[in-house]
Amino acid sequence: MARSFSQLALNAEKKRTSLSVSKKPVESPELKIHTLGNSVLRQSAKRISKVDGSVRDLVKKMLQSMYSAKGIGLAAPQVGIHKQLLVIDLDLENATTPPIVLINPEITEFSASIDTYEEGCLSIPGVYLNVIRPSSIKVNFRDEMGRPKKLSTDGLLARCIQHEMDHLDGVLFVDRVTDQSELKKELKENGFNKKDVLAIS
Repeated sequence: MARSFSQLALNAEKKRTSLSVSKKPVESPELKIHTLGNSVLRQSAKRISKVDGSVRDLVKKMLQSMYSAKGIGLAAPQVGIHKQLLVIDLDLENATTPPIVLINPEITEFSASIDTYEEGCLSIPGVYLNVIRPSSIKVNFRDEMGRPKKLSTDGLLARCIQHEMDHLDGVLFVDRVTDQSELKKELKENGFNKKDVLAIS
């Protein structure tokens, strides 16, 4: 997920992690982020059967790509790896705030209340549009050490998790935009084609 032009409200709880990745951008991160129109973004991700060193290495490379693109969330399919893995960091300016790693995430509960908020995506750079989503969620996942975790959250973190989990099903945030004229305008201005958007029924 890309950072919106709106002021970010940080409400993620701080979590300890065994990962040590600099938040400073690098010129050429190892993993390339694919953009709208590339078919890899439309494939479903598979569950990770074993959380081991190779998964933690992938997490580090994904974080490096995310930080280099100045994003707050990234899903493995965005870098062409079809595994159920997300990395999120809502506090890019603070080097001491660890990222959140979600492996095989499953949302177990959505709130009845919904919010409209501007979203962006590292796979659709420059495009920022309003999306309606449930305002709070409960999610089960495993962390980078394979430990089972549960999280109840709302606000920006809940939205970011939902946005990134969509990628695991080959869904992009533009597929959920209801204002079609604004969508067409934003895509055209940023060099994307509306035919690459899939309407969510």
